[in-house]
Amino acid sequence: QVQLVESGGGLVQAGGSLSLSCAASGRSSSYSMGWFRQAPGKEREFVAAISWNGARTVYKESLKGRFTISRDNAKNTVYLQMNSLKPEDTAVYYCAADQAGRISPRTYGYDYWGQGTQVTVSS
Repeated sequence: QVQLVESGGGLVQAGGSLSLSCAASGRSSSYSMGWFRQAPGKEREFVAAISWNGARTVYKESLKGRFTISRDNAKNTVYLQMNSLKPEDTAVYYCAADQAGRISPRTYGYDYWGQGTQVTVSS
């Protein structure tokens, strides 16, 4: 139904920026989308989410101002712009889709998940 593929991860120095993309197959413009991350040995945590039309966004509070989520429904793509990166941002970043259109920080509420892309921030 929907497949998600993340891209844009890599190695970046602390203080740098990185932009992640998540391409969705099929028609997913009515889905809310989210970004999550999981650091080694840690639980998966919420990063940001965006409503189907991009009108509403929510962020992990500590990431507000540094990370920006956006989407381009014409391209079936959601983005995560990450600025002022810190070593603590190192994680595998996953995008997810919720067909119910909810904008939620809950991991279990999402129906589809990508395979993840590794982001490593060096000091």
